[in-house]
Formats: sequence, C-alpha cells, structure tokens
Amino acid sequence: MAKDTIYIIDVTNRDGVQTSRLGLAKLEKSILNLYLDEMGVFQSEFGFPNTHHETNYLNANLDLAEIGAFKRIRLGGWLRAVKEDVEDGYQRVPNLKHLNLSISTSRQMIEGKFLGKYSWADIINMMCEAVIAARKHGAETIGVNAEDASRTELERLIEFAEAAKEHGADRIRYCDTLGYDDPFSIYERVKALAEAINIPIELHCHNDLGMAVACSVAGAKGAIDAGVDAYITTTVNGMGERAGNADLVSTILAVRKSSGFEDKYHLDEHIELSHAWKICKYASLSFGVPIPVNQPAVGDNAFAHESGIHADGALKNSRNYELYDYTEVGRGHIEVIETGRLITTGEYSGIKGFKNVAGKYKLKFRDEEEARGILELVRYANVHTQKPVTEDEMRFIAQYPEYARRIMSVQP
Repeated sequence: MAKDTIYIIDVTNRDGVQTSRLGLAKLEKSILNLYLDEMGVFQSEFGFPNTHHETNYLNANLDLAEIGAFKRIRLGGWLRAVKEDVEDGYQRVPNLKHLNLSISTSRQMIEGKFLGKYSWADIINMMCEAVIAARKHGAETIGVNAEDASRTELERLIEFAEAAKEHGADRIRYCDTLGYDDPFSIYERVKALAEAINIPIELHCHNDLGMAVACSVAGAKGAIDAGVDAYITTTVNGMGERAGNADLVSTILAVRKSSGFEDKYHLDEHIELSHAWKICKYASLSFGVPIPVNQPAVGDNAFAHESGIHADGALKNSRNYELYDYTEVGRGHIEVIETGRLITTGEYSGIKGFKNVAGKYKLKFRDEEEARGILELVRYANVHTQKPVTEDEMRFIAQYPEYARRIMSVQP
C-alpha cells in the first residue's frame, strides 16, 4: 500500500445504526455491504459480534464473502477491548478475520464513565489482553480504538498506541468521539502520534461541531505527512450518534476534489464515486431520513442553479459554478414514477402479483415451486424491514435465498 493513500472504512452498519430512534434491518445492512463493495470501499464495519440478534446476519455475510458474493470489501466487527468480549465474540462469529477493539482513554471517560473503576494501567492491560486474544482466535487485522482520543493527553495516547502496536495491533483508530477537535488540532496531534508509533492511523470523527469531514481529511493528511497509511471511517449520509459521523460521499469528494488534496493525497483507487447516488438514496429510504436539499453531490439542489448570473455561467461552462459533473456521482438519469396501476409485493402478496413485479425486474424462476419459495421470503422481507421490498433486495433474495433466510432470522 502506498504511503500517500487514504482508505475508507465505512461504519454505517456499526455506528450509523446507533442513530437514536432509527436503525436498519439485517437485510438492509446486507444490501449496504454489497453496495459499499460495489463502490470500492476498503472495509465495512458490519456489526457487533457480541450482540445476539446480529449473529445470523454476521455469519451469513461472512459466508457470502467466502462464496465470492463480495468482490473486495473486508467485513470487520467491533468489540470492546475486553478479553471476555473477544472470547464471546469469536464463539458466536468464529470466522471473523477483521475487527476493531475499542476502549476509552481520556481522563474524562476514565473518571466520569468508569467512575474510577480502572486505572490508566488497567486500561492499557485490558486492551493488550484483548489484542492478544483476538490474534489467538485468528484475527488477520486488528485496529485498536482510542475512544475520546481528542480529549486524551498526547503523551498518554502515544503510550497507549505503542502498547497496542507492541502486542500486535495493525492500526490505531483516533476517535474524535465528541467532535471536539478542529482541523488544525487534529492534524498536529495525529501527525505527532503517527511519527511516534509509525503504524497506520484511522480517523473517526463525529459531527457535533459540524467539522467531521474537515477533521477527518485533516487528520488523514497528518498521518500521511508523518509517513504512514491513513484510513477514514465514514457513514452513508453522515448517519450516527447525535449529530452523526463524517459523510461517506463528502469525504470522498474532499479528498478527490479539494485544492489541498487533489493530486497530492490519493484516495484508494478502487473507489467508484459513480455509485454515490444509489447508495445514498438506499440509505435514506432504509433509515427513513430524507437527504437534505443542500447535501453535497446527492441533495436535490447540489446541481441546481436559479440566479441569472449562476445559471448563465453554468450553461456556458459547467465548471464556472460546478466543481465536478453530476454524472461523476451517478446522477443524470430520469427516475420514472408510476402514476397509473401499481402492483407491489409485501407480506400479504399473492403469486400473480409477485410474478408481475418479478417480471418487471426480469427475474426468472425454474418452476412454480421456486417462485413460491422466493415469494415467501419476499413476504418475510417486508415484515423484516417494514418497508416495500426494493428491486435489489428482491434480486438478492432470489440469488441467495438460503442466506437471505438466515439474515432475516432474528430471534431471542
């Protein structure tokens, strides 16, 4: 891997789903993994191995990876940096190869969250034991997360990271958990950390002050300037705790198009920005959260011009008022909305209505028995997501029926 490249680790299926009062069904999380893979994202943090209702979904997605359903993406789990959690996680999800282990490092968290239960030495020991246990269970890559890194003294942060590296960590995740950093402070801190420990740094920034994308790219710049690889964690449409996380598409655009990064700091060459529109629209539908009208690249007004000067300039040459073409982010097509008779599939659909919809999607079945079997799964999908089944969801169910069955099996 080149030392001037930024890789994307999307955490929609781990941090994005922690958005209060919202969430995703396991089928929707699986489709997002497939979309992220199509987009060329390096890794999806796809869930919680310790959470019982995730078990079938996690194992089914790992099995899908084994049979080649994913082209390149790595599927990574998130665990607390506690040995017992690692043991339990591997008991439930034994084929997990990539993971991040997280523990709080700031005095605020140690005193205010742990209430003095753990000393600084305890924090480091717990993390090291968890890393050792994960490696023993076959983890191929391990990221160690310093939660609230932005409020942790730099000297302590370096000590923590050095211990993680010594015990086998592949990366350190610098978590700006409360969005406390600014682009200047995070650049300096991450650069100093990277110079001290000389292993890749992940940037995980929250948007409490509206600077998640800016801090993410500034921190990545600090890591690369120090001579190590950089990774940025993102979520689709910026979903996440409180004010959310760094938005996937905005982060990609910032690295690809901004004056300080373009041609100087390189984004993973596998990223296909043309998938932006599809993945953002799907996440919006799945979370039930409309895309803001002024959202970069995918908002309704991202390429809209009204004032005379702007409209005239854009018509003469799009570069006058647009940094990039709408086609680059997957826009430009005409979306057809049915205004006449509409047949949909849901939990009470019959075989004739289902075949009508499947025919529109050009889905073919070997015989009546197979069609009825897929219909039954589509009915379950509607109950599972509580939303109309999308074309790609139906295609997934038809192509991988047994995996879909496992993914939708969420039981106490």
